[in-house]
Amino acid sequence: MTLIRYIRTYWKYALLIFACLSIRAFSELSLPDYTSRLVDVGIQQQGIESIVPREMSRELYTFIQDVSDDANRERLTQAYSVKDSMYVLKTSAEESQDVLEDAIRLPLVVLGGMMKQQDVSFEAMLERTNQSTFSPEQLAPLLKEAQALTDGVSEGLLDQQAIEVLKADAVYRGVDLNQQQMNYLIQTGVKMMGFTLLAGLATVVAGFFAAQVGAKIGRNKRQQLFQKVLRFSNAELDQFSTASLITRSTNDIQQIQVSITMFLTLAFFSPIMGIGSVVNAFRADTGMTWVMAVAVLIVGAFVGVVFGLVMPKFRKMQKIIDRLNLVSREFLTGQEEIRVFSREAHEEERFDEVSKELMQTQLFVTRFMQTMGPFMILVTNGIIALIVWVAAGQIDVGQMQLGQMMAFITYTMIMVQSFMFLTMLTIMIPRANVSAERIEDVLETPLSITNNDKTATPALPRGEMAFHGVDFRFKGASTDALSHIDFVAKPGETTAIIGSTGSGKSTLLNLLVRFYDVTNGSITIDGIDIRDMNVHDLRAHIGYVPQKGVLFSGDIAKNIKFSAPETISDETMERVAAIAQATEFIDEKPEGYQAPISQGGSNVSGGQKQRLAIARALAKEAQILLFDDSFSALDNQTDRRLRQELLTHYRDRTIIIVAQRISTILKADKIIVLDEGEIVGIGTHEELLARSTTYREIAESQLSQEELGEGGDTYGN
Repeated sequence: MTLIRYIRTYWKYALLIFACLSIRAFSELSLPDYTSRLVDVGIQQQGIESIVPREMSRELYTFIQDVSDDANRERLTQAYSVKDSMYVLKTSAEESQDVLEDAIRLPLVVLGGMMKQQDVSFEAMLERTNQSTFSPEQLAPLLKEAQALTDGVSEGLLDQQAIEVLKADAVYRGVDLNQQQMNYLIQTGVKMMGFTLLAGLATVVAGFFAAQVGAKIGRNKRQQLFQKVLRFSNAELDQFSTASLITRSTNDIQQIQVSITMFLTLAFFSPIMGIGSVVNAFRADTGMTWVMAVAVLIVGAFVGVVFGLVMPKFRKMQKIIDRLNLVSREFLTGQEEIRVFSREAHEEERFDEVSKELMQTQLFVTRFMQTMGPFMILVTNGIIALIVWVAAGQIDVGQMQLGQMMAFITYTMIMVQSFMFLTMLTIMIPRANVSAERIEDVLETPLSITNNDKTATPALPRGEMAFHGVDFRFKGASTDALSHIDFVAKPGETTAIIGSTGSGKSTLLNLLVRFYDVTNGSITIDGIDIRDMNVHDLRAHIGYVPQKGVLFSGDIAKNIKFSAPETISDETMERVAAIAQATEFIDEKPEGYQAPISQGGSNVSGGQKQRLAIARALAKEAQILLFDDSFSALDNQTDRRLRQELLTHYRDRTIIIVAQRISTILKADKIIVLDEGEIVGIGTHEELLARSTTYREIAESQLSQEELGEGGDTYGN
């Protein structure tokens, strides 16, 4: 139903595809009947389509009238008119073919029997019979004898005898039977070619639009998935691994796209062909429809076994692909650590374990799928052999013609083939449905960070940020990551946050930019709760440098201008690069700001990456600047120069710095000490040394006694 919902948007395309496939089905289902006519009428009957002749000689007509009863004689009189010494079937009489067949069949068989009995030609027989008129007394025993001879004989065999008489009458009238036969074969062949071309054209059109629908749905789903993930907060991203999201946006959507394309063709076409072949086989009245039932039972049983064994493996396969992507991603991103710790063998073993599991699952599925082809061929050939064996007896007694047998074989093959296509569909669709469910899991995940009805953002905020009794707990955690956080960061001040690893420093900044929302309490900017602000506007006024800066493929200029490539000028770019102390290494590159950056910034050092990330944040000209341990890869001299530039150019901004090194925050206006998610001290460096045990322990572990006594380095010197 998920796939149906996807297709429903393109219902006009679906109707067009259905119309094209209906035309194709009608054309292809017509071909077996024409093949039957080629053999039975064109070859065996030399173009004579029915025992009711369109034209017959006056002599034959007279004979038929003579040996017919009054009712049939009247029917013939109304059906035929004289034209050029021949009797021609009236157009109005063509609709009563069945009645006329019953009226003409026995007289023609009687005439053929008399010719054979008396061993004379058609012409000689007509001369004899036309010399005398049959009286009722003579007619009764003649018809009675003929009826006795034909009792128990099939209409097909009688029709063949009647056709032989009509052939002789055609020769008697001067008709070239060979030419008549050739004309019929050509006409029928042209019709078959027309139906074939029509079916081919309908197939191409249906395939074209089915591919379009599949591609558009794939594009839309990728776009929806990408847009949804972009709106995810960290809380939602924690639910899905990166590898799983990559698999869903590539492998799963590709599976849906292929399946929908097949569904639009096979789901419409196969049932039409299957039902049509059964209906046509019944209409042929060969008495062998039970053979089709046997074929359906055999194929159905096989499909049931395959479906029950293979479908669970498809679900398992998607999960294994997720794991394989996860292992591959960890291996590719952690190559340096793997080499340094000599864990290549372990990683190879780990990758090989997942790869083998995927291989074994795929082999199991593939082997079962591959058995379908040979099995279907075996069933088809077995059914054909059964049809030929049964039909041979019927042909021998005249109950069936060779062309009818060929048509029935074709209809049976179409039915089996349609069943096989539906089987493929029933295997692919559930697998695609698993992929669709995985995509819908992402699309239907509720967003924890959204705008509300109170949305209001000051056009130019002053930037005063305040925490009011903030508590935060990660989803599924048993304890709070942050507890009772209260402080104010004012414009024109530098607020520093320090603490041991895992104390909640980065989490606190994540709350400021609403990557998470507080569990209790509130965070305000200029007195407005950030939950009442438009998320986009809130982040537009914040320049944020994360703990792990990520660069994007392109060049240096693209990365610095990342927030607004159209509005950030080259002058601004060069200015913030100078403030971030990035100009030195940029100028050394021959391409300058057009120097290429590899994916993730893998072709620049850690310090260069941090400086570019800082320049990118400064280029926003935001009122609030957040630095999450963003100076850790810088040497002390570069760190000092950068902090001095920040103090000079951004004195009026609200600056919050998370740091591990005390030297980075010594001269901050306010230092907040975190320990296990709680504030254990607020003040200047000197104040905290005097009254905060936690801060003094950190300071003593990083600074010498001389530096402690002198107050460390001077902020900005």
